[in-house]
Amino acid sequence: MPLSIFERVLEQVQSTAHTIQFYFQGEPLLNKQLPEMITAAHNVGLYTIVSTNAQAITQPIAEALVKSGLNRIIVSIDGFSEESYSAYRVGGSLHKALEGLLYLANAKIKCHSRIRIELQVLRLKTNEHEWDWIKKNYKSLGATHLVFKTAQLYNFEHGHPLMPTDERYSRYRKTADGTYIHKSSPLHSTPYTLHRAYRASCLRLWSGCVITTNGDVLPCCYDKEHRHAYGNIMQQSLADLYHSTKANALRRRVLLYQGEPLEMCKNCNK
Repeated sequence: MPLSIFERVLEQVQSTAHTIQFYFQGEPLLNKQLPEMITAAHNVGLYTIVSTNAQAITQPIAEALVKSGLNRIIVSIDGFSEESYSAYRVGGSLHKALEGLLYLANAKIKCHSRIRIELQVLRLKTNEHEWDWIKKNYKSLGATHLVFKTAQLYNFEHGHPLMPTDERYSRYRKTADGTYIHKSSPLHSTPYTLHRAYRASCLRLWSGCVITTNGDVLPCCYDKEHRHAYGNIMQQSLADLYHSTKANALRRRVLLYQGEPLEMCKNCNK
């Protein structure tokens, strides 16, 4: 995201927002101006979060992030052997990820920071044998907090090689005919009951939005294909877009179960 778009975003959200998440479908540390953006958000009192695969973290970058006033950084590492790591993080380096985590820990100490360094681990079949070890050792790796997260998988209807053995740690459940459905879906569903299940705990459409690198405003982070964009913040104000006819029609469709469930809702973990 160019600084010019971010400055427009910050100008419009700072009086009403409380949090900015500096990530969406990409690696935020590829943006060299990220620490500057975080500092600007921090200076107007916003809580700031970054999520990273840690492949680009060096000691100077770690220190720049900590000094920016960043409140929370999520470091995603989904396996602690080269085999388990590469099963999901294809092309990534476990060594670089662990090194980046230590750089952040060192910068936290050096700068006397209260930043939350959160190690995030997806629960996968390929790393389930490591879960107990991770719980015992995450602090020695440099993290202050540990979060396990269920994995969003695609083409899961007939099972998936990354799906955990224990169904309690999966977003999906096996049905009587041997296929899998999302746990938020009723086992025997109609469009009405299915949509009702999706809508029941949905807060995303009312509590925030996503602003992409080119300024498009999306209803939530599950609209990965930009199918429901409200418009562009460089052409209209965020307030106008957020309360537009298009935005309200989308909320109404979810709230009143109008039509088939939205595709973006079907893999949501709410």
